[in-house]
Amino acid sequence: MRFLIGVGAALACLFSLPALAQTEIVPVPGRTPAPAVTDLENILLLDLSTGGRVTILLRPDVAPKTVERIKTLTRQHFYDGLKFHRVIEGFMAQTGDPKGDGTGGSPMPDLKAEFNYLPHVRGAVSAARAESDDSANSQFFIVFQPTLKLDKKYTVFGRVIDGMAYVDEVERGEPPANPSRILHAYIAADSPPAYVPPAPEAPAALGPPVSLTDAAAAPKAAPAPKPAPAKPATVGKRRR
Repeated sequence: MRFLIGVGAALACLFSLPALAQTEIVPVPGRTPAPAVTDLENILLLDLSTGGRVTILLRPDVAPKTVERIKTLTRQHFYDGLKFHRVIEGFMAQTGDPKGDGTGGSPMPDLKAEFNYLPHVRGAVSAARAESDDSANSQFFIVFQPTLKLDKKYTVFGRVIDGMAYVDEVERGEPPANPSRILHAYIAADSPPAYVPPAPEAPAALGPPVSLTDAAAAPKAAPAPKPAPAKPATVGKRRR
């Protein structure tokens, strides 16, 4: 009986903790401590065209150069308006290319790889690169489902801690027919404005309405001439 009472008290204490405390990263002896979720200098906010704001906890403890690059480009408004140019169902959504085809980057030099122990689990944010390990620049991807084969081959520099549902809604495709976009990117310490949804696209302009009187008074078009009989097509030589 005492055991059951003790278990009940422990569960009560557990569920009474604030939700934020449950997302804190537990420090590991011998490792540089990760930033707290209340450290606004290391919170990246992505306002997406899919309907809301994505909150990402950056990890300068394991990828300091990559995080520094992301912050710099964000504060330069580099990411504002960029599309998700490569989105694979069950894998990841990639963005950060001003060209929109996966070949572009920022004017800044490529980064040295910062491969680390963070896994490519759902919500992980990782630096995209070319064949060379040291070719990451501005592009990054957000993981939909665990893809652990990428671990220690790509630099994980953050994790989505809120708003993953808006990442799930990103248009799929390589490239997508109607790509989703980053409307704005902010660092939380810079006191960004609240999320503002994108303005709806204006419908195509229509001409003034035509009254029945005007339609009756309009001159009738002359009948089209009958087409001449078609000649048999000639067969030419195919060039080698």
